[in-house]
Amino acid sequence: MRNSVFSNCGMCSVRCPIRVEVSDGRVTWIEGNPHIPGMEGSLCARGAAGIALLYDFERLQYPMIRTGERGSGQFKRVRWDEAFSFITEAIKKAQSQYGNRTVALLDRGAGLFGEVQRLIVRGLGSPNYFSHDDFCRKNVDLAYQSLLGYGRPEISYDFANTKHMVFFGRNAIEALGVREVNNIVKGLENGAELTYLDIRASKTATKATRYFQIRPGTDYAICLALINIILRENLYDRDFVDKFILGMTELEEFVKNCTPQWAEKETGIPSYEIVNFARSLSAAKPHVILYPGWFSARYMDAFYFARSVIILNALLGSIEQKGGLILAKTPKEVEAKGLNSILDRIPAPKDKRVEAEEGKGFLYDGAGHILHLYRAIKTGQPYPVKALFVVRYDPFAGIPKKDIEQILNGLDLLVTVDVNYSATSWYADVVLPESTYLERNDVIGLQRGAKPSLVMRRQAIKPIYDTKGKWEITKGLLNAYGVGEYIPYETIEDLWNFQLEDTGIKIEDFNKNGQVSLCKEAKMYSREELKFKTPSQKIEILSNNMAEREVPYFFDHQSPLQPKTEEGEFRLVFGRMAVHTHVQTHNNKYLNEIVSENELWINDKVSSQLGIKNGDWVEVSSGDYVGKIKAKVTPFIHPEAVFMYRGFENEVPWKTRSFGKGLNEGKLLKGAFDRMAHGSHTGALFENFVRVKKA
Repeated sequence: MRNSVFSNCGMCSVRCPIRVEVSDGRVTWIEGNPHIPGMEGSLCARGAAGIALLYDFERLQYPMIRTGERGSGQFKRVRWDEAFSFITEAIKKAQSQYGNRTVALLDRGAGLFGEVQRLIVRGLGSPNYFSHDDFCRKNVDLAYQSLLGYGRPEISYDFANTKHMVFFGRNAIEALGVREVNNIVKGLENGAELTYLDIRASKTATKATRYFQIRPGTDYAICLALINIILRENLYDRDFVDKFILGMTELEEFVKNCTPQWAEKETGIPSYEIVNFARSLSAAKPHVILYPGWFSARYMDAFYFARSVIILNALLGSIEQKGGLILAKTPKEVEAKGLNSILDRIPAPKDKRVEAEEGKGFLYDGAGHILHLYRAIKTGQPYPVKALFVVRYDPFAGIPKKDIEQILNGLDLLVTVDVNYSATSWYADVVLPESTYLERNDVIGLQRGAKPSLVMRRQAIKPIYDTKGKWEITKGLLNAYGVGEYIPYETIEDLWNFQLEDTGIKIEDFNKNGQVSLCKEAKMYSREELKFKTPSQKIEILSNNMAEREVPYFFDHQSPLQPKTEEGEFRLVFGRMAVHTHVQTHNNKYLNEIVSENELWINDKVSSQLGIKNGDWVEVSSGDYVGKIKAKVTPFIHPEAVFMYRGFENEVPWKTRSFGKGLNEGKLLKGAFDRMAHGSHTGALFENFVRVKKA
């Protein structure tokens, strides 16, 4: 018997809509959902390799409790009820001594289906929910909040209809969201320009109309210069600026010395090129997109860089504009009723998250700052955090071992919930195996945009091993803790029906293609109707949000330190590739065959001075750590930096295909997890220098 199931991919955080073909109870084919615009049946390599994940005997198969020392890999198999009881006993013991707030949960981010894991920490009476966004997109999220009042997930980008798109190190072609890439390609086919700025020529650079090999750490400088030129030459959209932007006088004063000549000295990009760049953006306005990034935890000024990019979009009038930035509409805005929230069934904790207890001086949003969480675990300040859940995330895969040990020494309980064995599960006290996305149902999610939709992830086949879906794990934990009334649903259908109550939408409405649109036509506001979610309902350069938290509106660009390349010293930069997802997929049977280890990109002129040839083994060191990796000698990287694809060198012996292959960039980030970016208190992961020499 053959049938199709419409669902959502789980091989990365994009969650592309997919069609899964099942024959006689076995998944035989996965493709992009052909009914969803922008997908057209296409899927990336990772998505296609979901079958290998499903049938991989090296993934987690049953609940386990640690029996040896942390990091020893010694566990015993247990029943689910045993695991839940063990966790409950440990949590109640910690809470009896330190209070409910001593529990924290850290995940990869809420996303489409993320409400469920938040039930865990709230159900246990704690406010301490954190996501990985401090090391990813949070600077962009906070920048949008400070200026527009909207968060990053509430902004979409109309690449297909733009006339000029700009990426600052956002390697979109490899990152890889299928719909986003398809729309970028459509935009290029329609004649759009693409300007790409990066320290290396990635695959996205090969698609660019113009590529600037910018000096590491100076993206902010070129943005300030662009603002300077656009204001000085009256290249902005005057109608939009007059109607919607507050703080123009202060902005002009701040950038008056950020001339293209100044920016040339900082960035290495000729001043005439910067001027021409600004003029070409203006010529295409308002159909322009300057993309502020996704992985933005790079430099100490990343929050202010993100603000400058959004300000440029605003100056060019590209916000809520075809071919520009589109504001997401709520169900209410399209005259529909939204989903009922399961989280709202649980009383909100009265305690504050750890960083909120520390007062003002930085921004914070719906998820806490990881660096403050780590500090609280290590120091007990502002209060002790003794129990930590890590869900669908592997924080210890990218941290130097000494930092891991400091964090672990402060914990009484570490629980992981994941599909794969991970570095974090290697250290955990309890490991709870989640079913793969092909084996589980999830809560219904809201897909935001100008045309919001409800999205359902459906089980294609029953679990192969003794694993559970996240909602089942959550229910089991809360039942064991004694608060099962918070999630009183016996089946996923019961839960879905609660979410859909009074919406006029039924479960069977998702049968056709896995999604239900909440309106027929995309909704966009005219300039007469447009209002932002700030107190003034305008774009606030002088942000009320920042004033409340005593964060400066402006920040002077600080010229980055220059490494001693003649002595083999470089700034370490790393990023994504199309084949793998961070640390999650390197052991995948199919993907490991394509790329099993990474290389170190190094500039050809500098490498020649150091006696390093292409393919040579080199030693890379930081502090007391030294690792080996093969050199990729190329002219297509800035001389001050070396680059590697992230997430390699798995240290978990259970994952035999990827064990020990390549080099993990996290081991070289000495001191990075004590460093907080200006204004936002997020991570700044590109501020580390390493030494390179021939092995």
